[in-house]
Amino acid sequence: MEFCPTCGTLLQYEMTYMGRPSRFFCPTCPYVCYIEKNVKIKRKQRLVRKEIEPVISQDDMKNAPTAEVPCPKCNHDKAAYAEFQTRSADEPATIFYMCLNDSCRNQWRDG
Repeated sequence: MEFCPTCGTLLQYEMTYMGRPSRFFCPTCPYVCYIEKNVKIKRKQRLVRKEIEPVISQDDMKNAPTAEVPCPKCNHDKAAYAEFQTRSADEPATIFYMCLNDSCRNQWRDG
């Protein structure tokens, strides 16, 4: 989206017509910006994917209560859990689990 530098109104686009190049124009003032045919990219910037932080850490699960829930990854029968209200109050809470098998430590959620 482009805005008029004079009055701040959203510029409208007009396609090439009868030899005239395409352009942006302001519907409220006389501002016109012609679009060049050969647009060059001045700078490319690589996007860096940020590391996703877990909702709950392993420190949060140290003193958490346990339940007999099978792990979907290793089928260990015990998991620590924490319950959080992640959506609106009229919807059920989300339960986060962490497998208590030392070699697995898989985390998943229910709800």
